[in-house]
Amino acid sequence: MKINNVLQINSSINNESGNSYILSKEFTTKLTSAQLKKGIKTNLVERDLVKDELPHLTQAEMAAWMTPETERTDEQSQLANISDTLVAELQNMDTLVIGMPMYNFGIPSTFKAWIDRVARAGITFKYTEQGPVGLLEGKKAIIVAARGGMYQGTPKDTQTHYLKDVMAFIGITDVQFIYAEGLNMPAKEEQLALTRDAIDNIVESLV
Repeated sequence: MKINNVLQINSSINNESGNSYILSKEFTTKLTSAQLKKGIKTNLVERDLVKDELPHLTQAEMAAWMTPETERTDEQSQLANISDTLVAELQNMDTLVIGMPMYNFGIPSTFKAWIDRVARAGITFKYTEQGPVGLLEGKKAIIVAARGGMYQGTPKDTQTHYLKDVMAFIGITDVQFIYAEGLNMPAKEEQLALTRDAIDNIVESLV
């Protein structure tokens, strides 16, 4: 049986009640069911950046990465293991599903802390004479972006451009967005219906 390794990342401070959490979970549940009908097994790994919170990156942690493994102190080994674990999860996946709330027009700081640990020179990207080259090729990312207002396609949507850039930086260029907007507005239910239609369409296209 063919296997699709899926890494789901949640970063909503509202945990299970967050719109990005609920909708990204709906996506992976529907994807798992649809793939099974096609003879594809889904191996799902969930990484909750709020329940298992990542602190801001420090110089000490970066120094631990750059110290040869055999020369690390116990403290450096513990610090390096944080990034090593996250990178291994990312390297082993085929599909990345990100539940992405919008906070003050940006990404959650917990997600930025995750990015800071998986963007590793020589491991997930490398520098060449032509510039940086991502090393995580052949993977797909689905980003479920939940917003209280309507921002898609406007200058206030800083998330989309940033997330495309940072994914491409590490080699993931196949990126699709599912937008759930206006969720703090009167037409919330209508917007959620449109989002769920988009979920169904993307799931169908993937299987």
